[in-house]
Amino acid sequence: MGQEGTAAMGIYIEILIRGQMETLWQRTQAPELHQRWDLRFSSITYLPRPDPALPQRFRYATRIGFGLAISGEGETRAALPGARGARTSALRFWSADPKSLISVGSGYWKYTPEAGGVRFVTRYDYQTRFGRPGRWLDRAVFRPLMGWGTAWSFDRLRLWIEEGVDPSVALRRSLLHALVRLGAAAAGLAGGLSGPPALGGALQLAAGAILIAWPSRRAWLAAALLAALGAPPWPGAVGALALAAVGWRSQRTIPSARRCRRNYREEQR
Repeated sequence: MGQEGTAAMGIYIEILIRGQMETLWQRTQAPELHQRWDLRFSSITYLPRPDPALPQRFRYATRIGFGLAISGEGETRAALPGARGARTSALRFWSADPKSLISVGSGYWKYTPEAGGVRFVTRYDYQTRFGRPGRWLDRAVFRPLMGWGTAWSFDRLRLWIEEGVDPSVALRRSLLHALVRLGAAAAGLAGGLSGPPALGGALQLAAGAILIAWPSRRAWLAAALLAALGAPPWPGAVGALALAAVGWRSQRTIPSARRCRRNYREEQR
């Protein structure tokens, strides 16, 4: 497995999905469907299982760019429905790939029926390679990114089930929305920096800063108001309001990690 480090705080993600248990179960347990919405995996392949009583073994891969990928293996075991129809799926995973920061880990998925939907929960943890530098990198960068990626993926799954938004469409919308947001922010910052040092310029600077620092639908409204007040009469104000309206409306149908309950410590529920 390679050199292992001490595991840090576990990653906990929770979301309410307004859909049927069987639909959620299928799209999380079938590998060809799971890999479509989960940002953490490029491919998941089940291995032959000679005995149904044994855990299901699988291989996974994650593309990291520049033609490189990280591979690993794991096994999963799904439990029969329990109290009030709740289900669980336990997981172990490991990687012998020297590029992988993760050496070995484990976790679970929990599906709890509620009025109007299913509460979908995961908690997982892992050990790292590369000694102390690996642990520092994990705590400072990798683990927060894994938590964000899991939450973002859970919301992409929610949109697929609730709104019928295909995961590939959700990804394209997210990229386009990010470009629009950056463009609006850049326009505000450029307008504020290039204009005269007056209230209008300060308002446009504030609008650009809000769009960068505040990842929320409400940020569009606040930025639009500031930009409209700080822009030249009508043409600039109307443009700022129109761009903000597009951004505000589109953000409802793109995945957001903010829609999940996230807790990197032990589960408190």
